[in-house]
Amino acid sequence: MPGLDPKVAVHHLSVKKGARPVKQGQRRFRPELIPLIEGEVNKLIEVGFIREVKYPMWISSIVPVRKKNGQIRVCVDFRDLNNACPKDDFHYQLLN
Repeated sequence: MPGLDPKVAVHHLSVKKGARPVKQGQRRFRPELIPLIEGEVNKLIEVGFIREVKYPMWISSIVPVRKKNGQIRVCVDFRDLNNACPKDDFHYQLLN
């Protein structure tokens, strides 16, 4: 992100020993959603939030979610990657 020191914002995931990288297949989208998805992805690339990788080991599919105002939110299905990462030693407290 512009103006943010990479030393603060960079994060590396530790993966369990023996975990095999998963490359999820590309999802099919309704044709009318494709320009909206491309616009959101291009916006994320332009601001430096995501970048293109030539030879990825892990590939997670995107999941477009329509917001109440009609715009698209691009989410990522990280379930396979989450399963390959060790669980944290600390837990979140439940808020009532």
